[in-house]
Amino acid sequence: MGLLPTPFARCSPFILNGQVRDERFQTSYLKGKIMTISPLDLDKVDIKDGILLQRGLQQLGLYSGTFGGVPGANTKKAYSDYRNDVPQGPTDIITPLAAGAVLDYSRKVEVEVEFPGEIANRSRGIKARRVQEWLTFHNFRTAVDDHFGDATERSVRSFQDAHGLANSGKVDEDTWNSLVAPMVRAFSAPGAAPSLPAMVMQIALQHLQEHPVEIGGQNKGPWVRAYMTGNEGNAWPWCAGFVTFVMKQAAQILGTGIPVDGSFSCDLLASQAKNAGRFVSERDLDRNPDDFSTAKLGNCCIFLVRRTSSDWTHTGFAFNFSGSTFETIEGNTNDEGSREGYEVCRRTRSRKDKDFITLV
Repeated sequence: MGLLPTPFARCSPFILNGQVRDERFQTSYLKGKIMTISPLDLDKVDIKDGILLQRGLQQLGLYSGTFGGVPGANTKKAYSDYRNDVPQGPTDIITPLAAGAVLDYSRKVEVEVEFPGEIANRSRGIKARRVQEWLTFHNFRTAVDDHFGDATERSVRSFQDAHGLANSGKVDEDTWNSLVAPMVRAFSAPGAAPSLPAMVMQIALQHLQEHPVEIGGQNKGPWVRAYMTGNEGNAWPWCAGFVTFVMKQAAQILGTGIPVDGSFSCDLLASQAKNAGRFVSERDLDRNPDDFSTAKLGNCCIFLVRRTSSDWTHTGFAFNFSGSTFETIEGNTNDEGSREGYEVCRRTRSRKDKDFITLV
């Protein structure tokens, strides 16, 4: 059996003393390990982690060397190329952005909304797929199969008629802009907010209003790719990516730093919070129930669903703390609260088996 078996879809890696517990978790561990926003020190990576890193970079099309586990020049260059596609913290932002401003994102985010040129019948590939995804999002549903055929053209014409656009059956710039308008609205700057937690809350609500949802399969579609910097599919649960994206969007708007680096892994979010002194455990709140409040946790913070003392399986934003319950806005979930859901939605949760990360 190879080191990268079929993807095991879960939010966070299962690690014991820094090692992968068994092969079923290696893909998940790999994603959490090398897809963290914080860079790895490759000179301190052990052999097993090095092999996982090299195979993961190969899977991403960035590395074609051997798998000895000792990162050399080729591995370091491949990892550097990967890092160049990861959105960095807004440390260079010094001026808050005005309401309605479109933010700067990595190329893998911007490509989801940029007009790629006219797309018409007989087009194939990712451009055709994006048209089909957005048509499906707007309830002009057609197959998401990378092939712009007669059915897709008919859906385009129906969309154009419904939006007062020229009925050409071709996706010109006006049609494209109408298709991607929900994402542009979600990713733009809202009105002013007095603090980072307040801005995070405002941004989360802004995303919620546009109803981001998976399209074309589990953990797939333009929203998932945007939150996960181009990644999608079974191995890419996106709840932590949603949290990280919104947090960074809020920080960029305010022109401030971020309280934790962010990650695609719930476990790494927890580790970052502990290192930053921002981790509030359920045990802490049991000892001091009055701390389960806006005064202690802020008007918005991050919650983590805890499976064990070192394993967290889901995350989102928490607010409106009352008694032993709170409200949330969370991604990769659904009305039933599953961690492997399909949308961004608002829920009410109990604080049992939950830990928190403060943003204040």
